[in-house]
Amino acid sequence: MRIDLHTHSTASDGTDTPAELVRNAAAAGLDVVALTDHDSTRGHAEAIAALPEGLTLVTGAEVSCRIDGIGMHLLAYLFDPAEPDFAEELERVRDDRVPRARSMVRKLQDLGVPITWDQVLRIAGDASLGRPHVATALVELGVVATVSDAFTPEWLGDGGRAYAGKHELDPFEAIRLVKAAGGVTVFAHPAAVKRGRVVGEEAIVRLASAGLDGIEVDHMDHDAPTRARLRSLAADLGLLTTGSSDYHGTRKFVELGACTTDPEIYGEITRRAAGAFPVPGAGGDA
Repeated sequence: MRIDLHTHSTASDGTDTPAELVRNAAAAGLDVVALTDHDSTRGHAEAIAALPEGLTLVTGAEVSCRIDGIGMHLLAYLFDPAEPDFAEELERVRDDRVPRARSMVRKLQDLGVPITWDQVLRIAGDASLGRPHVATALVELGVVATVSDAFTPEWLGDGGRAYAGKHELDPFEAIRLVKAAGGVTVFAHPAAVKRGRVVGEEAIVRLASAGLDGIEVDHMDHDAPTRARLRSLAADLGLLTTGSSDYHGTRKFVELGACTTDPEIYGEITRRAAGAFPVPGAGGDA
């Protein structure tokens, strides 16, 4: 089985619609794909309706959190999206995205970048606004070569010259909320140093004690020594280890299935989940 547990659609900052994403996942030879848009479940219904036969969908979200002053992302899988407390917190995060993006645009303009709000809105379309849309505008303007190059202290990285904060969950509270909604939690790309400051191992120990289920080890932003270190840490803490592409369509240069999760780990995730079940494809929309 080929299992990719971290992808994004136009419901957040990906370039594939949810329907396109599941069709592309099947074409890439995946057996299981998780749709984990930022702070949003809006793409789930479309993805389920279009799900090709032979592909299973894991519903999820990538939740924006902050610990010890450092931003982090928590992958939440197979939770009940109607659970009111968790749904309310996700809505609060989404509502803060527009003023945050406006603030980043203003800061870039103050730095002499000829970016406009209309440009960012055009790039985002109907998606939930995020830093990648502002980063894409910088690529269009020739300020940076790639979206990843915008996520640095020089531009939009944590604490960067044009960075603006937003409402983010305390990860301990996020773990509690996801668990209450029947879901499973995995710390996304915990050592992606290219993106800025990362959470230390001591914090991961505390998160594990609070009920964190796993950490994403095999990821494009982790080199081989980092993966080995994270795998050892996970073993010491009794955490699951996953692998994922973090696919964003054409916004990032990574393919579906670039990194995958072991079938036994996937099985354990589904066994722990109580809020939703994986959805098997039945042919989907034409």
